[in-house]
Amino acid sequence: MSFRIVIPARFGASRLPGKPLADIGGKPMVLHVRERCLDSGADEVWVATDDERVAEAVRAQGGDVLMTRADHPSGTDRLQEVAAQLRLTDDDILVNVQGDEPLIPPAVIDQVAANLAAHPGFGIATLCEPITTSEDLFNPNIVKTVFDVHGRALYFSRAPMPWHRDGFAGGDQPDPLPAGQWWRHIGIYAYRVSLLNRYVGWEPAPLERIESLEQLRAMYHGVPVHVQPACEDVPGGVDTQADLERMRALLGGAA
Repeated sequence: MSFRIVIPARFGASRLPGKPLADIGGKPMVLHVRERCLDSGADEVWVATDDERVAEAVRAQGGDVLMTRADHPSGTDRLQEVAAQLRLTDDDILVNVQGDEPLIPPAVIDQVAANLAAHPGFGIATLCEPITTSEDLFNPNIVKTVFDVHGRALYFSRAPMPWHRDGFAGGDQPDPLPAGQWWRHIGIYAYRVSLLNRYVGWEPAPLERIESLEQLRAMYHGVPVHVQPACEDVPGGVDTQADLERMRALLGGAA
């Protein structure tokens, strides 16, 4: 199996500006992510950024960087620009690993790439993990997914789904939740380049706009998305200052 990894690393994150360069254990966060990616089976690892400060930090450690436009509406659009710059073929596979996942296990990167390679009828592959608490199920910042027996995604939503008609009657929120009924979407994707080239020609879909979930654009246009439970636990990423402090406590680093 052959695949490449792209790590999107925007400097201007709205909730945590400069996030890719946040110091964790004496090195920028994006370099932690890159090290995890280098431990996977990828043929190449590229950091895609719109900021020269991020590019300089990566190049200083011998990393490969591609400068991309600053006006992409989504990470998927940014990936297509990378594929075009690298002149990849339609059958090539790109894995998008978020630049704020410094603890992502290399095994799950290999897993999502292998899943797409093994399912030629799918344009995208992604992963999920069990939701075990009502707090997570009813949290709109945690994306939920449902899928069929073949691993084909039926929908992604910020709303709690599926809705337990009797179990949630009267506002009940039982803890712990029954195992295997609810799944959190993990934001790692494998794409075929042919899908990326089609994706950027589509306007944002109504469902995508409502949920603010870019994978719904592909599903809206009939693209099958493969979903599978992750082979290892995936620690949460860094979206807020509190997340960053938690990561520094785990890995050691500047306050």
